[in-house]
Amino acid sequence: MIHKFEMDGTRILIDVNSGAVHIIDEIVYNLLDFYQKEDKDTLLQIFKNQYEQQEIIDALDEIKALETAGLLFTQDSYEAHPSFQNRRPVVKALCLHIAHDCNISCKYCFASQGDFKGTRSLMNETVGMKAIDFLIEHSGNRRNLEIDFFGGEPLMNLEVVKRIVDYGRSKEQSANKRFRFTLTTNGILLNEENMAYINEHMENVVLSIDGRKEVNDNMRKTLKGDGTYDIILPKLQKMAEMRKNKNYYVRGTFTREHLDFAKDVLHLAELGFQNTSVEPVVTEADKPYAIRHEDLPEIFRQYEILAKEYVERKKNNRGFNFFHFMIDLNQGPCVIKRVSGCGAGSEYLAITPEGDIYPCHQFVGNEHFKMGNILDEQFNREVQTEFGNAHIYNKPQCRECWAKFYCSGGCHANAYNFYQDVNRPYEIGCEMEKKRIECALMIQAKLLSEEDN
Repeated sequence: MIHKFEMDGTRILIDVNSGAVHIIDEIVYNLLDFYQKEDKDTLLQIFKNQYEQQEIIDALDEIKALETAGLLFTQDSYEAHPSFQNRRPVVKALCLHIAHDCNISCKYCFASQGDFKGTRSLMNETVGMKAIDFLIEHSGNRRNLEIDFFGGEPLMNLEVVKRIVDYGRSKEQSANKRFRFTLTTNGILLNEENMAYINEHMENVVLSIDGRKEVNDNMRKTLKGDGTYDIILPKLQKMAEMRKNKNYYVRGTFTREHLDFAKDVLHLAELGFQNTSVEPVVTEADKPYAIRHEDLPEIFRQYEILAKEYVERKKNNRGFNFFHFMIDLNQGPCVIKRVSGCGAGSEYLAITPEGDIYPCHQFVGNEHFKMGNILDEQFNREVQTEFGNAHIYNKPQCRECWAKFYCSGGCHANAYNFYQDVNRPYEIGCEMEKKRIECALMIQAKLLSEEDN
């Protein structure tokens, strides 16, 4: 399977199964439409009025050389790969809902302003420590483990966060594990003291802001109904500055109310944020701000605008990182990651303040997907198996998709929210993902060409 496309004057060819990516010229681009269907003489006849005969012969030789080298028209080897066939899913990451409560009100909040459609509550240290024990017990031989502190707003329960971190550290040596902690915050409660703690103890920190003031304040408001931009911006800038070479992201959401999200990404870059992720909203289709099929042309245009500007800024030493444009063409993710994606429900689980276990934060509150409770040591492995089997080879749409090894089947929660089926990819999400991949590959091609020159 191959995929080819042209963007900003660059023609790119992807060999899906090998992962090889080629920059090609016009004649090769056009010949590929017929290469596997017609013989050499027929191709010479088809293109005789368009190219010189020797040009056609040279282009066909080039295609054949790539094919012979195993870089074009290769077969899928992942499904039969021992790492996939013999996989034994272990839990390697937990999303701890440290606070089912929030101090702001976001219109698009999937968690109903932090309470996840339930009772507002804070996780206690007993639940948090049990979660650490659970992760150690169910992680097999996996050494590096992830703990994400999530909400609501985690800083509303920071003292418990600290005790959980201390407990995790105390267990590392005896369990032969290494915990990596991440915290997501809306920034309202950031101050000198807790920023210093976050900077020292968190492997990563996610800072929530949607971009320009008018965009952010349209969706992200204080409990009194005021915008949050002016309150959080200086705090987020201070936190990002403190991180220096440590990981952080400013993370925003775009909706159909503000589809010109490229401006928001660039606005955040101008403010000095080096690592940015602005994501399409995840919500029910009937919401007025939900993204619709008719929005896709404008969304695609925005990604292209952003990609072109991204290249220019990188060339002029004014670059920044945009999460969706960061693709590793050298090694990339392992076989399991390429096939199974984020691992939600199988390798990645969410824990509520009451200790209930769910496939991820997006499923919290849906009793159908409750997997047990860590306090009474219940864990439903049937649900884990169900999610473990929700990989690209069990999704007919994915099997035939050129982007399958980049997106790995998409988001289970999106699939369920729109189709009540974790094995049916969310179509609008698929289209956006494919465009992001094309933009990311175009960026790499442009930057590599610049290096060669």
